[in-house]
Amino acid sequence: MSVCTGILVSKHCVLKRMEDSSKEEYRIQSFDMETQKLLKTALKDPGSVDLEKVSNVIVDQSLKDQVFSKEAGRICFTIVQAEAKQSSSSVFRRNLLNRLQQEFKAREDTRKKSTQEWVCLVSFICNIFDYLKVNNMPMMALVHPVYDCLFRLAQPDALKNEEEVDCLVLQLHRIGEQLEKMNLQRMDELFCLLRDGFLLQDGLSSLGRLLLLEILEFRAGSWTLSETAQKYYYSEVTD
Repeated sequence: MSVCTGILVSKHCVLKRMEDSSKEEYRIQSFDMETQKLLKTALKDPGSVDLEKVSNVIVDQSLKDQVFSKEAGRICFTIVQAEAKQSSSSVFRRNLLNRLQQEFKAREDTRKKSTQEWVCLVSFICNIFDYLKVNNMPMMALVHPVYDCLFRLAQPDALKNEEEVDCLVLQLHRIGEQLEKMNLQRMDELFCLLRDGFLLQDGLSSLGRLLLLEILEFRAGSWTLSETAQKYYYSEVTD
């Protein structure tokens, strides 16, 4: 197996371990004690805390912590559910979406300022799309913003950046099938960009090309990999 394939394996194994461990506890240990108390209270008794402050705390942390940005959706889902059960209201969700809209509008400035913060923003928005549902369906208000972020990651300058390509592929693994059901035409357009980037673009790293090839195969296989592809991309490195 090539070195690049080994890197691909390790990246996705890390993601899988992170997702498995997130089922056991919320990742709020990185906050100070006062903020941890605020979040723990919001998770159990959202009506007793300032939910706008809670939403801002979660978004702010998500923009600087890549691990937390992938976990935050589950925290937000729990708070939304607790609030709905407690008072049948949606104050937290409204504040969260308002803040997300602000960050989405400033996304290009964020990308210019910090690739890491931009990648965290995309991960967070996609994670919210994955977790927050209305009548068991993804929120329509998030479909186009999520697509717009992924299209930005598929542009030639972004495809030359391994961090952005990795983010793009991870999001498509997580929510690609859901997104396709919401808007097939935009998914087709996105994968035309990815296919052209893989075949025609100069300046891609070996890892970047491998990631693009893997996601092209993943969608071509109806959002799954064949047994042969699984062995190629995900078998353990024996060297």
